[in-house]
Order: sequence, then structure tokens, then C-alpha cells
Amino acid sequence: MVSVSDQYEAFPYPERDPADERTRLITGSPSDPIEMDHYLFGGARDWSKPLRAMVAGGGTGDGLIQLATRLSRAGRPFEITYLDLSCASRAVAEKRADVRGLTGITFHTASLLDAPDFGEFDYIDCCGVLHHLSDPGAGFKALRAACAPTGGLGFMVYAPLGRSGVYPLQQAFGALFANHGPAERLAAARAIFAKLPSGHLFKTNPHLGDHKQSDAGFYDLLLHSQDRSYDVGELLDELTGAGWDLASFCQPGRYDLARFVEVPATMDAAQAMVIAEKLNGTMKVHLGYAVPAGAVRPVASAAKRSLVPHLRAATPAQLAKAVSTGNPFSIKSGCETIRIALPKSAAPLIARINGKRSLNDIASGMDPITFGGIWSQIEAAFTPWDVLLYSRLLT
Repeated sequence: MVSVSDQYEAFPYPERDPADERTRLITGSPSDPIEMDHYLFGGARDWSKPLRAMVAGGGTGDGLIQLATRLSRAGRPFEITYLDLSCASRAVAEKRADVRGLTGITFHTASLLDAPDFGEFDYIDCCGVLHHLSDPGAGFKALRAACAPTGGLGFMVYAPLGRSGVYPLQQAFGALFANHGPAERLAAARAIFAKLPSGHLFKTNPHLGDHKQSDAGFYDLLLHSQDRSYDVGELLDELTGAGWDLASFCQPGRYDLARFVEVPATMDAAQAMVIAEKLNGTMKVHLGYAVPAGAVRPVASAAKRSLVPHLRAATPAQLAKAVSTGNPFSIKSGCETIRIALPKSAAPLIARINGKRSLNDIASGMDPITFGGIWSQIEAAFTPWDVLLYSRLLT
């Protein structure tokens, strides 16, 4: 049997070429500082204070490089501790940081279960790791022990419905190639994969693509020896059992049952999200943020006019132009197309968003009630899809 450690020494994941850092920055959720601020700190973190962060199970460094690069570009102080069991993966992450000239990072070859040994952190990134532990609950608890009372966690774990077809193949390949080494397992599995019928559940799943990208991607998706997924209910139970509260999922609109049906008055928020996941049917991961139990803070909103809005997925000019026509327009969320309708009067306000102006600045010269009515529509349309987020990172 190939262990998890053996796998990542043979096939560091995700496969990355450090030379590419000269031409592109890989971005995403969690660990975009603006998104982190929005969901964990009410959009009001004081970024003049150093951020003490941990990247737990950092792999080849996507989350690490994004976080350190964006904080460096914004001129914000930070200290980041990177942990990973794989020496090969760590070497890639270190080289990527070196190519970018990033400082303020310390690298350790260690398990995320050792996280509490490194102290307390304002922010912990754990993306795509917990579901590969023999005891994920122990991982959630270790991270909680390493989180400061005022801090939070950014996580990604697998979801079942969007990964349809993965687990039968993992089980079949695991039984067939239990005594093979990593390279032998990969070659043999690829040969079988090429013979699968076109109607196989995996081959009809449009949400999966890692197996097409690289050997490391194929192995991680279909040959992993330790892999589980969480539906919403299971994930919430795991968080609760480890002393966490969910702050929010990223793109919370995907978990909004009201998109599909009127929510029964007797159904609580957790139950509604469980049903929404089943009706959505396409989620292959759950991305979100959590805080220590009992420490839930209000997610950023226009209720606080000193907050600074940011737009993602399009420039303010592009969105303002689309809104100015008065016609509905579309935005993409994963495989979904979301229709947005806003009044023309929203266009000038959207055009004023630059990541530095506060809501008070954007509203300057307007009647407060008029501004509030228009902005509430902008917020309701965009924040469920992470198109609009609040943070003072750049101010």
C-alpha cells in the first residue's frame, strides 16, 4: 500500500513549475486576504497589525503564495508558518516563494496535527488536506487548538455529489494495485481508465478535470489511498465537534435553499443548506471560513458605512456598463449561470468602487436613504456570489 506521504513524495500536488511565478499568480478561495477579511473580521481588520498565519498542509504552495504575494503587494506586515509532510512538495513551495522574492515565511516539514506546537495564529489555511487524514476530526481539533480566540480558519474539503464516480474507481484501483509502487500504480490505472465505457459515472461527470491536467492530478483524484468527502450536515457536525462554528461558506448563494423553493418556517439554517446542496447537485468541494465556537462575528455588510467594497470577477467599469443598460446580465459561479437585475441608478455607484473608497465616500452627495436603497440591491445581488466583498486591505 502506498502511503499518503509516499504519494506526495512521488507526485507533489498540485503539479507546479516555480518558473511560472514570473508570469502568473494562481488565486482562489480560501486565503485571499480580502475574502478572509470579509468573512472572518467583518471587513474591518486593522491591516497595520501583522497577520500571524499558518498554512497547514501547504502542498506545493498555492494558498501560501497567494496570501504572501497579496499581502506583500499591499505593503501589509505578516508572518506565515508553512507545514507539510512532503519534502518534495515543500521544496516546490520554497522555490516558488524564492522566485517571487517573498519573505516572512518559515517552512517546516511537519503534520498539521502538530499545528498547536507552533503557537496561536490569527488565520489558518487548510485547503484540501483534512479529508486525507486517517482521523479528520483530530485534524479539525488540532487546528482549533492553534487558532487564536479572535482568529479564524479558511478550509476546503471534498463534497460528494460533484465527485460522482471518483470513489468506485479509487476502490477498484486500490484493490488491483495494492502492492504496486506509485509509478506502477499510475501507469496501470491510466491503461484501465482508457478502456472505461463512455457511460461510466466518472466519465459523464463534467465537474472533474484534475486527471486531465497532470500525473499528479490523476493520482490525487483517482489513486489516493486515504480520501473521504463531506456533505453539508457531516461537515457542520465535524466543525462543531472540534470546537468551530461556521462563519460562512464561500459563495453562500450556492447554499441558499430559497433559490429553489420557499423555505419551510420550521426548517433551521443548517437543514436548509443540507437540502440546498442536494438540489444543487454539482458541488465537488466545500470552501468556507470558520471561527472558534461562540465567537461568530457579523459578516461584513453595508450596515457599517466605513467599510470599503471590492469587486471580483469583473472591473467596476465593466459591471457598471452592464448595469447601465437596465437589462439583466449574467455572472458565472462554477457551472452555474446567475442572472442579475439591478436598476440603472446602481451603475454610477458601482463605477466608484476602487477598493479604497469607503461606502461613505461612494455615497458622498447622495441622500442617505436613496443611497441605502440602491446599495442594498447591489449587495443582495453580488455578495451571495463573492462578487462584492468588504475589506480595508488597500486603504
